[in-house]
Order: sequence, then structure tokens, then C-alpha cells
Amino acid sequence: MVDQHTIEAVLAGDQAAWDVLVRRFTPVIWAAVRAYGLSPADASDTVQGTWLRLLESLHTIRDPDRIGSWLFTTARREAVLLLRRSRGERLTADPAEPGGPGGAEHTADPAAAVLTADEGRRLWRAVETMDEPCRSLFRLMATAPDAGVRQLAGRLGMPAGSYGPTRRRCLDRLRSVLALQEAAS
Repeated sequence: MVDQHTIEAVLAGDQAAWDVLVRRFTPVIWAAVRAYGLSPADASDTVQGTWLRLLESLHTIRDPDRIGSWLFTTARREAVLLLRRSRGERLTADPAEPGGPGGAEHTADPAAAVLTADEGRRLWRAVETMDEPCRSLFRLMATAPDAGVRQLAGRLGMPAGSYGPTRRRCLDRLRSVLALQEAAS
């Protein structure tokens, strides 16, 4: 049983209180995750993701007695999300190889690949210079592309109705940062 005092102690940064939660509920989370047949690495990532969701949402917990149920449900949702993402990933032949998408007539352009990778690095460097919540918003958008607005807003600790306007402002800021970087080049 978890009481409000434990929650308040965790929110205040008390490592011993956090350790109590981890010892108490880690077996519950692992049980939920194992039921989905994930690889050991994916299961571990899902367990860690579940603890991260709790840390992000702990300030919203109104009934400490329900944390175990909340963790169990969150672990299941994280596992399902991971499975959905992995179902969308299909291994295919190299496009430059005969029989690959595009066939033999398609040749990968090494220069284009370098430019694409460079653009990606430039984009993430720009994101890292931004303040919160933009930095976290972009990371979540990239790591959970299938997540809904409510889930993303919840992970960011904001009301669902604030997500769209916040995203728009963050995208505008990112465009400005990229334009300034380009002008400086």
C-alpha cells in the first residue's frame, strides 16, 4: 500500500521513497510486460518507460492506493505501443540490390544519403538549443509517432487542448532557429 506521504516524498526528491515504489511495483510491471512476449531488451525498455510515465505523471496521482493498477495498465499500454511500432517495421532488401524495392534500375545516391543525414543532425542540434516544453515535445513526436494527442499531452504534463497550440508555437520556433542557422552558414 502506498500513501500520500510516500508520493509527496518522491515528489520532493526522496530517493528512499522512490526505492520503496520501485521494490513494491517492479514485479507487477514485469508481469504485465512479459505477457506480451517482448524480447528481453524491449521488455526492459517498456519497464523503464513505464517508470518514466509514472515520474512524469506522479504529480497528478489523486489516489495513491491505485498506483499499482495505474502502473500495470501503463505497462500494458507501453507494450502494445511498442508492438504496434514494431509491426510497422518490415525488413526489405537493400533498394540498390536487384529484387529490392525499385529493382536493379534504382541506384541509391550516396550524396543524397549524406545530405539527408546532415539535415537530420542539423535539425536535432536545433532542437537541443530550444527550451522546454519544445525540446521534450519534439523528442516525444519522434519517439512515439503513433501516440495520440491525449497521450502526448499527458506525457508532457499539459491539458490535451494545449497540445496543438504548443506544438504550433514550437514548430514556429524551430523554423526560426533553423532559418537563423542557415543565414549564419
